[in-house]
Amino acid sequence: MVFFRFVLALSFTSGLLQASTAGAVTPAAAKPQHAPVRLPVRMVAPHVRRPDAEQLLIEIYRLLGANQLRAAQAKADALVAAYPNFRLGQLVRGDLLMMHTHNVKDFGGASGGSPEALANLRDEAMARLKSLRYRPDPNLLPKSVLQLRDDQKFVLLVDAKRSRLYVYQNAAGQLKFLTDYYISQGKLGVNKLREGDQKTPLGVYYITSRLAGARLPDFYGTGALPINYPNDWDRVNGRSGSGIWLHGTPPDSFSRPPLSSDGCVVLANPDLNKLLASIEIGKTPVVISDQVEFVSKEKWNVERNLAMRVLDGWRLDAESANATRIGANYSRRFKSDRGEDLAAWLTKHRDFVGSSPGASLKLRDVTSFVYPGKEEMLVITFTQEAATGKNRVLLNRTRKRQYWAHEGAQWKIVSESIL
Repeated sequence: MVFFRFVLALSFTSGLLQASTAGAVTPAAAKPQHAPVRLPVRMVAPHVRRPDAEQLLIEIYRLLGANQLRAAQAKADALVAAYPNFRLGQLVRGDLLMMHTHNVKDFGGASGGSPEALANLRDEAMARLKSLRYRPDPNLLPKSVLQLRDDQKFVLLVDAKRSRLYVYQNAAGQLKFLTDYYISQGKLGVNKLREGDQKTPLGVYYITSRLAGARLPDFYGTGALPINYPNDWDRVNGRSGSGIWLHGTPPDSFSRPPLSSDGCVVLANPDLNKLLASIEIGKTPVVISDQVEFVSKEKWNVERNLAMRVLDGWRLDAESANATRIGANYSRRFKSDRGEDLAAWLTKHRDFVGSSPGASLKLRDVTSFVYPGKEEMLVITFTQEAATGKNRVLLNRTRKRQYWAHEGAQWKIVSESIL
C-alpha cells in the first residue's frame, strides 16, 4: 500500500477532512513570492468554464484520506488542467504521480523545491483545509457587524488567523452568509502601525474605488479595490502608511502563501472577479480582524441593542442642550482625528448639537460595528438631523462617526468625526 506520510504531515488525522462543508464555527505593492515549483502542465482555453480550484483541492485530500489514489489523481489532473499556475495543485499532482511507483515520505517530495517554498505551500494547504471545518454556521452571526444601512447590500469580513474573507449579504437588516475565499495578508501579520511595517491593518474600512487590471502592473492581477486606510481612528492613534488594497495575483501565480504581502489583502484572480459582484464603491464595509468571532442570534441581538441604547442615550443628552449632560458622554482621553481635545471639539461643533433648546434630533442611516482589536470598542456612524417646531423645521444635517470605548462601567466617546 502506498505510504501517505505527507498526508500525515498536513494533519489529516486531526479530523480536518471529516468536517462537512456546512460545519459550525466553534468559537502599495508587495513583492512577488518565490519561484514556482516546476511541473508539467496543460493549458486550458480561456473561454472554458472552470471548476472551483479550492473545492477540487479539498476533494483530492478527501480521496487521499480514503486511500483512493487513482480517483485523487484524476481530480489532480483536472485541477492543473484548469489552473496551470496553481502551484499548490501542481505540487500535489507531482506527489500523486510519484505515489504510483514510490513511497512519498514528505509533502512536495516530487518537486525538488526549496524548503522555504515548500513551507509556504504547506501553510497555504493547511489554511485552505481548515476553512472546511471553520466555514460559518448559518445559525451564527459575526459579532463585529451589528447594523448596516438599508443601501449597504454586502459586508466583507477578513479573518487574518484563518486566511479567509467572508462575504455576508444584508437581507432586510438580517445578515446572511454567502461565500468565503482564501486570502493572503501581510508578511508580518496584522495590526499595521506605520508605513513599510509589512502588516495588514485591523479596523473597519470602506472600498473607495475600483482599479481595472488593465491599468495596473501585472503584479496586481485582474484588478484592485483600495480601502480607506488610514481611517479616522488610525489617524487618532498616529498610524501611518497608505495603499492598502484588496487585489489579485500576477498571471503566473494562482495564489500566494498566507503571509506574503506588504499589507494588502490578496485573492486569487478568479475569486477577486467573483467578489466584484458584491462591491459597491463607498458603501461596502471591509472589517479586518485578527479572528472573526461568530455568536448566536440571541447574543448578537444583545450586542446590537447595547449599541442602540448607547447611541440613543447620547441623542437624548444632545437634545437637552445641557453642556454638562452632553460632555458626560465623552472620555477624558477624547481626541479628534485632527488632534483636537474635547473642549476644542465641542466648541467648534456646537452648531451641530446642543445649541438650540427645544430642538429634536433624528438619527437615520445608522451603521454600527464592534471595532476589531484588544480594546472593547464600538464604531457608530449616522446622519443627524436637528429640527425644531411642530413642522420640524430643519436646522442642520450632518453625517457623523463616533468611536465608543468601554471605560469602567460606562461607555464613552473617545473620538468623533464629521464626515
